[in-house]
Amino acid sequence: MFGVIEGFAAIWVVIGVGYLVGRRGVLGPNARPVLNKLTFNVASPALLFVTLAGSDPYAVLGPQLWVAGISAFIVLALYWLLTRWWLRRSPAERTIGAMAASTVNSANLGLPIATYVLGDPALAAPVILFQLAVFTPLNLSMMDAATARTGGGFLGVLKGIVTNPMIIGSLLGLAVSLARWEVPAIVMTPLNLLAGASVPAMLLAFGISLVGSTPLRKAAGRRADVWSATALKLVVHPLIALALAVWVFQLEGEHLFAAVVLAALPTAQNIFVNASRYDAGVTVAKDTVLVTTVLGIPLMFLVAALLG
Repeated sequence: MFGVIEGFAAIWVVIGVGYLVGRRGVLGPNARPVLNKLTFNVASPALLFVTLAGSDPYAVLGPQLWVAGISAFIVLALYWLLTRWWLRRSPAERTIGAMAASTVNSANLGLPIATYVLGDPALAAPVILFQLAVFTPLNLSMMDAATARTGGGFLGVLKGIVTNPMIIGSLLGLAVSLARWEVPAIVMTPLNLLAGASVPAMLLAFGISLVGSTPLRKAAGRRADVWSATALKLVVHPLIALALAVWVFQLEGEHLFAAVVLAALPTAQNIFVNASRYDAGVTVAKDTVLVTTVLGIPLMFLVAALLG
């Protein structure tokens, strides 16, 4: 249990440093987007490659992937139905809210937690692969349909998948693992150096993003949406993952702990980016990201206490 607390403490300290850096403007006004681009395009693909290249590929494509996928789709459907019958939002806003309720922050928080709390960054890989290769493209297709956009289409979604650096890094790492090929040191050494920048850069960017956030303004009229998405994300999602892990896939020990902790992760920040892109559900996305982030880490402490 002490190791879990130590891991979470390390994460929060670096997030706190990021917050202070953002408040003081040490890195300038573009610090967060630059750090996000660094992690997304360079450091995280390198981390995923070196992690998966030395992992068991059948574990990456095994029960953890199915738990993450099934639980996410169930939560997505629950939010969609809830807001259709109760809050009566537009299809586009329902889709953004459903994404906020079911999409976890698998990169910015999932990788650090898998690394420092679970002890193995490969445990986050199934969730990342599912969200990048399946869940996000499907949701963006739904947004295209809901907003009557025609510019993307199937080819646009496909292009987004095959050109995503994190998917490329993951698939190359899986290919090396499946082929049981030993990557030369002259290649792995610089990749390991780049991979080492991923987690601290993510956490710093995350801390910077918290500066100036003021959620749940009454004038916005979306408190019910935000609290619904938050409850589904932080309570229902991990409970569904727990049920699937125990009763369907018979997971135990660290694998059960990993399945539940990763399902309890806060809403992914890219949901706000998607909402802004489509100009739909922006308030719901922004507020849900912040509220689940503030409440999510204490919840994961509780999960650690119960399962760890």
